[in-house]
Amino acid sequence: MGGCSSSLPGSTPGQLSGLNHENGGAGANDSKNLRVKLVLLGDSGVGKSCIVLRFVRGQFDPTSKVTVGASFLSQTIALQDSTTVKFEIWDTAGQERYAALAPLYYRGAAVAVIVYDITSVESFNKAQYWVKELQKHGSPDIIMALVGNKADLHENRKVPAQDAMDYAEKNRMFFIETSAKTADNINQLFQEIAKRLPRASSS
Repeated sequence: MGGCSSSLPGSTPGQLSGLNHENGGAGANDSKNLRVKLVLLGDSGVGKSCIVLRFVRGQFDPTSKVTVGASFLSQTIALQDSTTVKFEIWDTAGQERYAALAPLYYRGAAVAVIVYDITSVESFNKAQYWVKELQKHGSPDIIMALVGNKADLHENRKVPAQDAMDYAEKNRMFFIETSAKTADNINQLFQEIAKRLPRASSS
């Protein structure tokens, strides 16, 4: 049932954040426990929901349903310096008719993950549109990641990695190619984002 859309029955947000420390973590954000709003943007069909489900549940289902509006999932990761980062992930619908809703989700987001499909130039163009939108309307210090998904389909590649890398560099984003299908680089993507988060000074 339900493909890579995360609006599956029983998907209670936070059910997987089983990394709480014994002390229960004080307050919303102390220097060791960060809570981060993350939004995924990109064209319909590029695999945004698949990336989230692979990260949060370790699942991949090719019979993916289209996300309607947006769906919410959360996942906590622990970094090597024993900081924990709880990602509150808003997975937005890629279809044109939902584009007007996107600002509701990326407003106030600390991180934006902009996804395209390496086999689709059109999806790469759409990714650049989202970057411009975020530069205009997102938080000024938002961390942006450009993600080329479906890296397992490299024989059908239409977007050269170098082009995406150059674009990301110009726009002060980091770039990574992932495959939600094979799980390649999915955890690395979120680890890399976590490393770039501003830390509260532990005074």
